[in-house]
Amino acid sequence: MKRRLLLFLLFPLIISVHAQQLTPRQLYPGLFEEVQLGRIYPDNKTFVDALPKESPEAIMQAYAQQKNTPGFQLKAFVDAHFLPPTASTTLYQSNVAAGLRAHIDTLWSVLARPADAGEQISSLVPLPHPYIVPGGRFREVYYWDSYFTMLGLQEDGQFALIRQILNNFSYLIGKYGFVPNGNRTYYLTRSQPPFFSLMVGLLAQSQGDTVLVRYQEPLLREYAYWMAGADSLAVGQADRTVVKMPSGQVLNRYWDASDQPREESYVEDVTAAKLSSQPAATFYRNVRAAAASGWDFSTRWFDESGKLASIQTTNLVPVDLNCLLYNLEKTLSRTYELQGNAEQARSYQEKAAGRKEAILAYCWDKKTSWFQDYNWVLGQRSTIRTLAGVFPLTFELATPKQARQVAAGLKKDFLKQGGLLTTLNTSGQQWDAPNAWAPLQYMSIRGLENYRQKELASTIASRWVALNSNVFQQTGKLLEKYNVVNTTLEAGGGEYPLQDGFGWTNGVLLKVMNQYKMTEKDAARKFR
Repeated sequence: MKRRLLLFLLFPLIISVHAQQLTPRQLYPGLFEEVQLGRIYPDNKTFVDALPKESPEAIMQAYAQQKNTPGFQLKAFVDAHFLPPTASTTLYQSNVAAGLRAHIDTLWSVLARPADAGEQISSLVPLPHPYIVPGGRFREVYYWDSYFTMLGLQEDGQFALIRQILNNFSYLIGKYGFVPNGNRTYYLTRSQPPFFSLMVGLLAQSQGDTVLVRYQEPLLREYAYWMAGADSLAVGQADRTVVKMPSGQVLNRYWDASDQPREESYVEDVTAAKLSSQPAATFYRNVRAAAASGWDFSTRWFDESGKLASIQTTNLVPVDLNCLLYNLEKTLSRTYELQGNAEQARSYQEKAAGRKEAILAYCWDKKTSWFQDYNWVLGQRSTIRTLAGVFPLTFELATPKQARQVAAGLKKDFLKQGGLLTTLNTSGQQWDAPNAWAPLQYMSIRGLENYRQKELASTIASRWVALNSNVFQQTGKLLEKYNVVNTTLEAGGGEYPLQDGFGWTNGVLLKVMNQYKMTEKDAARKFR
């Protein structure tokens, strides 16, 4: 009797824990598709983030009973059973007169979230420690965003919060074997650019090398995720995130474990798939892999037609991803060195050296003097030049001559009034011209500084800060992305409206202003 009573008491908890690992489409089959395809909410992300007012089982039972009754209205049903989420910055009013620095300082608390209690059934994956969200429609933590947010937290001396964010990612790696795109159930099939080793390094800058050893286990587990299947590959084959190159070296690509439409962009994916000649599953996989890259979307991932229908993300070995994994290998080598394990330190150093050799061999294009992605299926480099080409400078893989050539290309082709273009293509996609993004400005500045290209680095920094400052003076907002060609216009393109907040913009802006000792008056003068 006692055992049955215990099971009865635990049953709701068991259901709740199970439900938290299921996606909205899995929880609400049929209803999910009707809501998303019917555009009950203008943004498909709204429904997948909504809070159910009762258990999924009760909602589905009510839906089955009511959907075929006369006068049934889907919108009214959804309103009765779900609570839509609100944007992080909806109620926040900035004080422009207080200035940029005060705005950023205030926004940390606006964008901060406490540790998740985990008692509600929703798509949110609960995290054990506080964290920072980007802002706007992005109401959860995002993997690669967080590194650039941390740059600002570092400048503000918020090392406890940096460590809490790191511990959240360690928790996610321990639970899932990798850091998901974000802490939502519908993101559990993919990761994002692996910046975890840089985050650990950021904390180590202030708290010493013991930090590197402390996070060795999650670093190793993340590396295992990215390298899974590498040992069984034949030359010219790929498996999940790994590709065996013609030389026998293994490089990596972006991947998503699902071949279904993204739930947060369901209508967009279903509609776009109809325009593609690819099998739907292949198209969805390529779209999801692009989302894993963070560059969703860009002509970087398309064929020569420049159309989304041609997306081929899984055919490409991205230069930036492999530079990040090079850094992870170097970091792991250092953790073993600190432990006195010379054999393992040497092993990871050799892995890093092999990857560097492969990046230089496959991604450097002598004709364009640029680092480009490599299409392993066609056996040739991509013809599209993007700001991903600065990553070998950021991680100091490039030769001095290559760095000079990249710097010349940046100055000639990418540098505009407000900063650096993401690509040279104007396509209507948000990761193409005329748009620019804070993380790529920072990685470019850092890469140029590594090779003593200080004047160009300073020019990019001053133009970016000036643009951010000017838009803030006009709108009271810091934005997700910016138009660097016509700085009087907002950035556009993509699947959703321009978002404000914004975590990585705030972090990079504060970092760059401090690095170059720029005041807001300096920024205003340079922009004029």
